[in-house]
Amino acid sequence: MLKAKKARTVFEFVTAYVEMKWPHAASKSRDSMSDALSTVLPALTKDAPGRPDAKTLRKALREHALLPQDKRPATPASMAKVLRWLESASLDLAALSETKVVRSALDALTLRLDGRKAAANTVKRKRAVFHHVLEYAVELEELPSNPLHRVKWKPPKTTETVDPRVVVNPRQARELLTAVTYVGKRGRGRRGRGQRLMAMFACMYFAALRPGEAVSLRKQDCHLPAQGWGRLTLDVSRPEVNRKWTDTGDAHEQRGLKHRGEDDVRVVPIPPELVKILRQHIEEFGVAPDGRLFRSERGGVVASTAYTEVWQEARTLALSPAQVASPLARRPYDLRHAAVSLWLNGGVPAPEVAVRAGHGVDVLLRVYAKCIDGQDEIVNQRIENALVA
Repeated sequence: MLKAKKARTVFEFVTAYVEMKWPHAASKSRDSMSDALSTVLPALTKDAPGRPDAKTLRKALREHALLPQDKRPATPASMAKVLRWLESASLDLAALSETKVVRSALDALTLRLDGRKAAANTVKRKRAVFHHVLEYAVELEELPSNPLHRVKWKPPKTTETVDPRVVVNPRQARELLTAVTYVGKRGRGRRGRGQRLMAMFACMYFAALRPGEAVSLRKQDCHLPAQGWGRLTLDVSRPEVNRKWTDTGDAHEQRGLKHRGEDDVRVVPIPPELVKILRQHIEEFGVAPDGRLFRSERGGVVASTAYTEVWQEARTLALSPAQVASPLARRPYDLRHAAVSLWLNGGVPAPEVAVRAGHGVDVLLRVYAKCIDGQDEIVNQRIENALVA
């Protein structure tokens, strides 16, 4: 806060803001914050001579300036020169009160480095970070009010609903899970890399786990009876992120469940089919020393690049060429979408689906609105009945 209070330029204030936010932010939030601010800061500079190109400015910000002092690597001479330019060319902090200056930053958010339009969700996310920076300036009384509120600027429309084209039906899901077991298999009796991951994908489909929750699943989290339904008790997730954004230097940050308090748990009942799959997986592959069910061949946390590669190969084995080219189950995360859609279409009350999937009810119905089959027919029939009456 003291650094921010002493800041006289936008650059100084933003770097102080990063120092303030870093200790309390999740790794992915740190990455997102850096991504947004490395887009905004170059737009908040004077027209000074010697301006570096956009890629170089972004690299200097992402890899040096927008990291806390103790996280910054040694700065090569070429990067030091870029940082000196940013410091000298940065606008005075008071300039943020001018709507034309803020508008230039907002316009920068809508473009990618290659000049093409950025995705609407990306623009929304970056604007939120910029908004919070300005709110912090207001809080410290460096600005009289948030200038974003005075700018008549309309962001591109975002899409929050799940595309129903990505959702597989139960038969397709099972065919994909079977195909996973053939990925990397070399001859009869030899295990392939896909066999180690099939049960993890099954958790995403039958229990609607997020990938970070699935890779974190431990034996002690599982109740797997010999018969009937079991349950998973989730209390931790390991989202993957670049190592430089984590406190530990690991690629996976262990943290609480998404949208939950740090000590909250989520209990997910699981059908006998998944119980059987998990029991077989534990019998065949065992568990890691910390109880994790799913691990790489070297015992580490399964990387997203590894399971995504297996998934893409499985799609080519299980789906037709036309389906492979389509959005159908394009990402492993789409198995979770398929699970939630199945539950909703099966008549499970939305509050119960929300509890099992770890969503809020309002978010659940908004995100999966287009994936609930049969609604058109019901509404059409009601309108027809009303017209007859």
